[in-house]
Amino acid sequence: MTRPGPFHAFVLLFSGVWSALKDPRVRWLGAIAGTLVASATVIFRYLEGWGWIDALFFAVVTISTVGYGDIVPQTPLGRLLTVVYIVLGIGVFVAAATALGDQLLRRARELDERDEGPATQPRQKEDDP
Repeated sequence: MTRPGPFHAFVLLFSGVWSALKDPRVRWLGAIAGTLVASATVIFRYLEGWGWIDALFFAVVTISTVGYGDIVPQTPLGRLLTVVYIVLGIGVFVAAATALGDQLLRRARELDERDEGPATQPRQKEDDP
């Protein structure tokens, strides 16, 4: 059996994300995470005087725990709000990513079962009657 190519993997990923977005828990957590990122972007844009791209970059890098460190709040209030944003944001981001991941795995299992039959049933050899 040949392995599926990268295009097939992309289609499966897109299909899984589309399916996951039908789950109210994924949509709700995604909306909260999006609201946090949008709010942080606006707050840091005006509080720190950053451009929109820099503020958005900082908000996403911070909530996703990547934290490059190339953009850092300079004002005491900006630093304090960053601490609050991290405490609130990381939990929401992890919950949203976990919910999305759960749905992607569920969708992958459904597709496997559809293509190969249920995983709990042993597959018959071609020469078995």
